[in-house]
Amino acid sequence: MAEVLNTKDMTHEEWLKARQSGIGGSDAGTILGVNKWKSKTQLFFEKVNPELKQQVDNEYIYWGNVLEDVVAKEFEVRTGKKVRKNNKMLRHPEHDFMLANLDRVVVGEKALLECKTTSQYNIDQWKDDEIPASYLCQIQHYMAVTGYEKAYIAVLCGGHQFIWKEVPRDDELIEIIINAEKDFWYNNVLAGVIPEIDGSDATKDFLNQMYKDIDETEIQLGDDVETLLTALDQVKQEEKQLKELKTKYENEIKHKLGNNIAGITSGYQITWKPQVRKTLDTKKIREIYGEQLDPYYKETETRLLKIKQIKGA
Repeated sequence: MAEVLNTKDMTHEEWLKARQSGIGGSDAGTILGVNKWKSKTQLFFEKVNPELKQQVDNEYIYWGNVLEDVVAKEFEVRTGKKVRKNNKMLRHPEHDFMLANLDRVVVGEKALLECKTTSQYNIDQWKDDEIPASYLCQIQHYMAVTGYEKAYIAVLCGGHQFIWKEVPRDDELIEIIINAEKDFWYNNVLAGVIPEIDGSDATKDFLNQMYKDIDETEIQLGDDVETLLTALDQVKQEEKQLKELKTKYENEIKHKLGNNIAGITSGYQITWKPQVRKTLDTKKIREIYGEQLDPYYKETETRLLKIKQIKGA
């Protein structure tokens, strides 16, 4: 049986503190590398510093919580099943770093319900039997903690399209999840070792946010940074060569098409059509209207990384 911690009367701060004692279902996809919105680097800092979690929460999360009741009630209407809230934080009986906060449990079944909301632009991720990988990891994590044999997931897309699916327990995937989470928890969080920095947009955005406050100091960096700079320079050279090669191939195709607007091969159709693009002449507008435009400019601040080689080094 999973260990139970009642969350009904918890404050948000108490709930956040409890979450720091382990890994929740929404963390599973990040640890397995299938959540494009968050990296292991960000998750690590959130686990060792709970305040960061509050900084990155957003409107999507807020409205997802607000609409959870709507999705759960519609699931009952569509399926004829009954669900109830489970105001408890559950802990895996063997792997105590694994936590579960279930949206709902299904009455009369060893099953849970996970409620989601998403944009209409994401509807293709839910076609046929498909479920976004991050959500699949989340509900399998929950089944690992609870011992349940199946789960349901219901999603409201774009505020007007409702989809629900049944997901059976997958013990093979659960074993992969447990091993990955165990490694992250013991070898990163508890050991205080930052996961390897990856090249994801999630990590880039998080680092920009985390280090936005600037100290006007210059520090001495080690030889490991020299190695990174050498590798980066090599990548830039290869990137330049690939860009030139890409343009070369495109030019050869254009030459084959000549004055023709389209061409076809056994496997491809190619078009080379004229395209008109209209842009505002901002320089001319500025000359005419001058300072009258100032209230319409939006100012943003970012940190720009520049690298230059020291002469004689």
